[in-house]
Amino acid sequence: MSRVIYMDYAATTPVDPRVAHRMSGCLLVEGNFGNPASRSHVYGWRAEEAVEEARGQVAALLNADPREIVWTSGATESDNLAIKGVAAGSRRRHLVTSRIEHKAVIDTCRFLETQGFEVTWLNPGSDGRVSADAVAAVLRPDTLLVSLMHVNNETGVINDLAAIGAVCRSAGVLFHTDAAQSAGKVPIDVRTMPVDLISLSAHKMYGPKGMGALYVRREPPLRLEPMIHGGGHERGMRSGTLATHQIVGLGEACAIMARGMGAENARITGLRERLLGHLLQMPGTTLHGHRDARVPGIINVGFAGVDGETLLLALDDLAVSTGSACSSASVDPSHVLTGMGVPRALAHASIRFSLGRYSTEADVDHAGRRVSEVVTHLQTRGIS
Repeated sequence: MSRVIYMDYAATTPVDPRVAHRMSGCLLVEGNFGNPASRSHVYGWRAEEAVEEARGQVAALLNADPREIVWTSGATESDNLAIKGVAAGSRRRHLVTSRIEHKAVIDTCRFLETQGFEVTWLNPGSDGRVSADAVAAVLRPDTLLVSLMHVNNETGVINDLAAIGAVCRSAGVLFHTDAAQSAGKVPIDVRTMPVDLISLSAHKMYGPKGMGALYVRREPPLRLEPMIHGGGHERGMRSGTLATHQIVGLGEACAIMARGMGAENARITGLRERLLGHLLQMPGTTLHGHRDARVPGIINVGFAGVDGETLLLALDDLAVSTGSACSSASVDPSHVLTGMGVPRALAHASIRFSLGRYSTEADVDHAGRRVSEVVTHLQTRGIS
């Protein structure tokens, strides 16, 4: 089988070899395999030291206090803990989110609707962004939480967290953001951004799957009701034996992202623009979302007159997607694109391309040529 070019970094990233090397040192009997909660011997002490070093690395990426980082299994759990955790026992019963969030937020909010909460579902603008003015217009005295993603996982468009957070802070409303697609790619400084809760995912930044974190603002104190009960780990917010190797992997991934963010962003932005140069030459091609307010590596492009699934099948040497990996079994068009007002036919004819650390100019040029050939062929034959 010939090599398939990977352009689905928004779905997941390969583990960086430097991360894998650090993780491997925490697995075998001669390594740092101890339980971090075992404080009666050196194996536990060493494991705990490694865990706390990683906590500091994750905190540094956000300019946070290490005590504000809570380990989870990934951004989905972090989203659940953030939203359900503040909702449990609260007298305020109103939440605000948008129709283009990740399913981890949408389904959590829908669950809370069954528990007596009222949710306001905001529509984004045609550029894929949710404005601070739109948030301000729907806040109420009983609003508990606003949850809006930093970067959309299907379009790559960036929301203005600082402006939205300022609106929430002035109204005394908590603000949560899912930063799975932005952490390490967009600067996040919790000392200047008024954000109370931030969800992170290791496997979106060249770390291991099954690992994530939740930033929980420390001052003033923010209480979360735990979703997992047990030994009271993570200051009572998330029980369970800590997976030292996974945690070390996330910490190292964050440290690498922090060191190389500027240079990596510049290189990937160049590749993105090179790919767009190929794609936008074709008639009937549309770039979805704001042209400039986006992360370097994600674009979502619609091809008029072509069915997306047919296009995917024809592009058998490219690993791309029609939207979120978490919704890939759905036959409906992307809820993100339709939520932005994209016609259903064009939403069905849209492909997400996402580039990353191991993408090359040769990959981009090959993809541009292949997509152009296939789309032109399908449009000529009228396959839609």
